[in-house]
Amino acid sequence: MTVLAVAEHRRGELRDVSFELITAGRELAREIGGDLRVAVVNGPVEDYARTLSREAVDVVHTVDHGAEFNHDVYVQAVAELTEAVDPTVLLLPHTADGMDYAPAVASRLGRPLLTDAVDLTYDDRLAVTRERYGAKAAATIEVNADRAAVTLRPTEWPPAEYRGDARIEPFAVDVDEAAVQSNVNGYEEVRGDVDLEGADVVVAVGRGVGAEENLEPIFELADALDAVVGAARPVIDAGWLGPERQVGTAGTTVDPEVYLALGISGAPRHVAGVKGAETVVAVNEDPAAPIFDVADYGVVGDLFEVVPALLAQFR
Repeated sequence: MTVLAVAEHRRGELRDVSFELITAGRELAREIGGDLRVAVVNGPVEDYARTLSREAVDVVHTVDHGAEFNHDVYVQAVAELTEAVDPTVLLLPHTADGMDYAPAVASRLGRPLLTDAVDLTYDDRLAVTRERYGAKAAATIEVNADRAAVTLRPTEWPPAEYRGDARIEPFAVDVDEAAVQSNVNGYEEVRGDVDLEGADVVVAVGRGVGAEENLEPIFELADALDAVVGAARPVIDAGWLGPERQVGTAGTTVDPEVYLALGISGAPRHVAGVKGAETVVAVNEDPAAPIFDVADYGVVGDLFEVVPALLAQFR
């Protein structure tokens, strides 16, 4: 029995979710009593394979057919490799790229597809946990099938650490070029300098900021901390900041070293998007705000008094 995970890369770098898939895949492989294999498609696959080949992985399969992600190539490559390896569970990232090809692969293979998983267990059959109702509840679904495909939500598993070397096996895919109807010529950065996913520190603001004109000290604090400014949904809905800054399951899921939540009440959808943060610091006037339930440190106070004090301290 085998677990097969498909790594993800972009612009010449493996994405964090690739290593999270290895952690989840190894846990599942132990429960199944099988091995863990990882596939990497396109790009400098040999370089990626050397990085992915770690003690927790038994085999890394490489498919060299292009430089970047391509829907048509990925569907064919992942489907053919899955048919050859015949894994009990196929693990894919729940990302823009992953959800682009995952349904097509599952359909081609005739496998059930379960998306946005936050937990996996295997005891005679696969059980997948998904959050529902804006992360207010969780549902565990038992899969009544011998084979399944699952997409994993980023940041739910810790990234695997480098420990050793696995076997690397190139896999030749007979790509039907007539079926490749699209081509990736490059990427255009539409978020400007907003990189919530890669930020070490995120300073996020909520409804408590009161108005758009009150955002200036928030950005000053973020500059002092070399941080990226994020926001809860009410700030985005009010039009005070662009949607590229929304943090939460409806926006961007983040995993910074420090997440500073200013005037954020802590709605379930928002909290679910920051579970990967190492340290959460919350500032809110309401001592009963739900954000304090997940905060490592909390300050009950006016953010317009706390922010200037923090800014003076860090400057």
